[in-house]
Amino acid sequence: MGYIIVQRFIQRTNKHSHLILGPLAYHRIPFSTTLSNLVFAMEEVGVLIVGAGPAGLATAACLTQFSIPYVIVERESCSASLWRNRAYDRLKLHLAKEFCELPHMSYPADAPTYIPKTLFVKYLDDYIERFNIQPKYLTSVDSSTYDNDKKCWSIVAHDMAGCTAINFIAKFLVVASGENSAENIPVIPGLQSFPGEAMHSSRYKSGKSFSGKSVLVIGSGNSGMEIAYDLATHGANTSIVIRSPIHVMTKALIRLGMTLAHRVPLNLVDNLLVAAAKFVFGDLSRHGITMPKVGPMILKSKTGRSAVIDVGTVGLIKQRIIQVSILSDMI
Repeated sequence: MGYIIVQRFIQRTNKHSHLILGPLAYHRIPFSTTLSNLVFAMEEVGVLIVGAGPAGLATAACLTQFSIPYVIVERESCSASLWRNRAYDRLKLHLAKEFCELPHMSYPADAPTYIPKTLFVKYLDDYIERFNIQPKYLTSVDSSTYDNDKKCWSIVAHDMAGCTAINFIAKFLVVASGENSAENIPVIPGLQSFPGEAMHSSRYKSGKSFSGKSVLVIGSGNSGMEIAYDLATHGANTSIVIRSPIHVMTKALIRLGMTLAHRVPLNLVDNLLVAAAKFVFGDLSRHGITMPKVGPMILKSKTGRSAVIDVGTVGLIKQRIIQVSILSDMI
């Protein structure tokens, strides 16, 4: 028996014995509403920042540069919890470092072009220290209301450790909770009776423990494709479900596209990227990978969907080391 890694949809998983759900396929958690048994306090702030991930930290640093007072709250016990606690070991930034620096602080001169997870976390820690950012950890926001008459926000949060509720009155509210703050596990018929192990990809760390086992990855975004590669290179019998067309690019092509996008219309950039990708990878449709009709840069700008940056997965698919399952095959 084996394992399965799922992104969105699957009907039957009889031949696999482990399931990993949703390669970073998340939705935002709605605010909770339970405030019973809490002691209330009130605090007036100029700006309230919700979330101490990279976006929240960058906002705090920029406000510091202009001496604008703020408070930053974070429901986890640390900053950038997604990177620290819910990212697989081999993860690197998929974009070149010049596109991934936070404001007012560059990476070290000797940093590699594509920053690994451990170095990115250290960069964030150094960033926090440099700008003296002091998040209120274990503080969860429950509701926010804007008062049109007073021109301010009323935000109710609670200290998860001290059972204290805080009513922040803020002129500005910055929600920096991120796109990937909560797991999104679809309803899968038969999953409850599935005899193997099922997990969400946020729990996945490495393919070491999957050697010799059968694993199905459901989801062909960047995380799903890279997890499939990691599993296969650690000796797992790996399959991946591809449910929709995707653009597959190299890191160099994406870097080129992002550089050109500042000077050249996106449709022309897309034409170049698509032609180059076809030259590099050939016709992938024979391997179950089809290409969207809209180019990768325009697709990203209109829908938020990113191109898949190949880390070697396509080569393993061509060699049939990784098997591709089309969604219709599983219904």
